[in-house]
Amino acid sequence: MNQIQNFEAYQAAYLRSIEQPETFWAEVAQGFQWHRPWEQVLRWDFETAKVEWFSGAQCNMSFNCLDRHLPAMANQPAIIWEPNNPAEASRTITYAELHREICRLANALLAMGVKQGDRVCIYLPMIPEAAMAMLACTRIGAVHSVVFAGFSATSIADRINDAGCTTVLTADAVYRGDKLIELKKIVDQALEHTPGVQRCVVFNHRQLPVSMTPPIYGRH
Repeated sequence: MNQIQNFEAYQAAYLRSIEQPETFWAEVAQGFQWHRPWEQVLRWDFETAKVEWFSGAQCNMSFNCLDRHLPAMANQPAIIWEPNNPAEASRTITYAELHREICRLANALLAMGVKQGDRVCIYLPMIPEAAMAMLACTRIGAVHSVVFAGFSATSIADRINDAGCTTVLTADAVYRGDKLIELKKIVDQALEHTPGVQRCVVFNHRQLPVSMTPPIYGRH
C-alpha cells in the first residue's frame, strides 16, 4: 500500500477502512511477509464480543521490522538516537547492526531458558536497547510487558506479578536531566516481592558496578 502523502488522502483511506475494512486491511497486510497466509481477514461477533483478525495466519513482527528490509536497506539508519546529555555522542544504528544485536539478545534469552509464551518485563530507559529488547522478545515469541523506567519498585513488582513474568530486562542506571536513577537497585527491591522471576538481564548503560545475586540472576 502506498504511503499517504496528504490529509485528503488520509481522509479517503480512513473512510475506506470504515466502509470496506476487510478489503482495506487485506491490502495493507500485503506489505508484510507471512509464514502462513490468513484464511479470513475479519471474523466478528458483537453478541459474544469476539473479534478475530487474519485468522489462521502466522507471521513474526520482528522479522517484518528487520529482515525484510535487509536486502535493500541493510546499511541505512534504522535508529538515530540522541542522548539525554547533548555533550554525549549520538548513535546511528543501521538495519544490519540492529538485526545483529537483536538476534544476539534473542539467542541469549533462548540459551537462558526463555521460550515462546513466557512473559518478560522490560524496565529500560529510552535507549536503543529498549527497542532491541522488545524485538528480541517478539522474535522468539515471548510476551513482553514494558514498564516505564521511572516507576517505583512496588509498581514494578505489581506488574511483574500480574503478568507472571519470569524474566526482567533492565539497565544499571540512567540520567534524567542531571539526576542519576539507579534502575538496577530499584529492580532489586522489586525482586524481593516477585517469586516468579528466574532471571534478570542487565545492560550496563552508564558503566556502573552492578550487583548480581546468583542463582536467581543471570547477566548478558
